[in-house]
Amino acid sequence: MTITATAPRASAYRGRLRWWTELPLIAVVYGLYTAGRLFVRGDIDTALGHGIDVLHVEQALDLDPERWLNTLFTKYDALGIPADFWYASLHYLVTPIVLVWLWQRRPTAYRFARTWLMISTLIGLIGFTLMPTAPPRLLSSGHGFIDTMALYGSYGWWGADASAPRGLGGLTNQYAAMPSLHVGWALWCGIMLWRYGRNPLVRALGVLYPLGTALVVMGTANHYLLDAVAGAAVMAIGYALARPALRLVDDARDAVRQRRGAGSPGSGSGSVVVATSRDVHLAERGAGLAPPPSPKR
Repeated sequence: MTITATAPRASAYRGRLRWWTELPLIAVVYGLYTAGRLFVRGDIDTALGHGIDVLHVEQALDLDPERWLNTLFTKYDALGIPADFWYASLHYLVTPIVLVWLWQRRPTAYRFARTWLMISTLIGLIGFTLMPTAPPRLLSSGHGFIDTMALYGSYGWWGADASAPRGLGGLTNQYAAMPSLHVGWALWCGIMLWRYGRNPLVRALGVLYPLGTALVVMGTANHYLLDAVAGAAVMAIGYALARPALRLVDDARDAVRQRRGAGSPGSGSGSVVVATSRDVHLAERGAGLAPPPSPKR
């Protein structure tokens, strides 16, 4: 048997991932996320109760910066208007840009990063389902929050229904505050930029973007602090599950290939072995994504 490759180069590894399979996969997950936010609305009174409960927990812990930030964003247009544009657009622009950047510049890291993002997104959908939560802006005025998206709606394309385009508010679930995937996705982007960016400016953006997003979602009264914490926790769980999920997929794929190879003519001596999932794992370990093997005792 002739072995022609033991570990894939970046270009060879990119060849294993084809855009015409990647795009539909990502589109399906994003579609599930969007549909889940749309159809899993929950009872409004329950969502309002959950929002008040979150606020009470924060107040008991003396950790409720969202009211102070919201006052700041509504008092100063120079802060509130850019924050609304940030909230309404960057969530949907920066994440796919980072995905494409990883595809082009860090293909050996892309597959793990993509899986991590998708699993975390689906976990967030479970959170929306189990705990529909009204954001601060939808609580009664007695709680002291002002909806900056409605206040500055004349400056952008959004109306009074969060970041949905004006007139399309019915196509979004406004009671999906817990967890904050705005913060979760921004944290994922920040880690990718910091880990794989070579330019100091890119790495600085990797720090500033998630921090800025956390401030924006609270200042615009779209999320509580605990929503942001939950968004980070969801990403941590997704990270922990991504490696086992990829291992299951690779084992299943390798088993199918072995069965096909065993049944095909000429599968004996002289066959060529290309990079397998084990080779990919070695390459990913070299990229710093896979943990080193535990020492044998």
